[in-house]
Amino acid sequence: MATPNATAVKFGHPASLIREYRHWLVLARPQQVTLGSLVLVCSNAARAFSQISVRAFEELAQVTADLDAALTRCFQPDKLNYLMLMMVDPDVHFHVLPRYGSAREFAGRSHSDRFWPKPVDLTQPVDADAALSTAVRDALRAAWRKD
Repeated sequence: MATPNATAVKFGHPASLIREYRHWLVLARPQQVTLGSLVLVCSNAARAFSQISVRAFEELAQVTADLDAALTRCFQPDKLNYLMLMMVDPDVHFHVLPRYGSAREFAGRSHSDRFWPKPVDLTQPVDADAALSTAVRDALRAAWRKD
């Protein structure tokens, strides 16, 4: 199974863990930039995308298919954005940001994508709502494809 690196720990592993794969960890992002925001962290000791193992590249196809299906079941996003920035956190990881053209109801609240249809600006402050992040984690755990 995947070993949590510093990036995974920064994004709340193990509490934020939705699904663990051999080479990847899917985490609920503590700051929900958009509803269902995730962090997809590679467990390989790699600091560049080109350095991850062939097995991690192969597994990424299944991980992204599962991720897309679970997000669709829970939140019906209009688009999914994958951002690989690695400017602050050097381990290979993506920020997975569901995008919405209209508000979604979840956990008793209405959630709007304040950046739609432009790119998300991760430098804009987002309140860290632990209850929302936990609800997203739990909903996606329940919706994840079972093996």
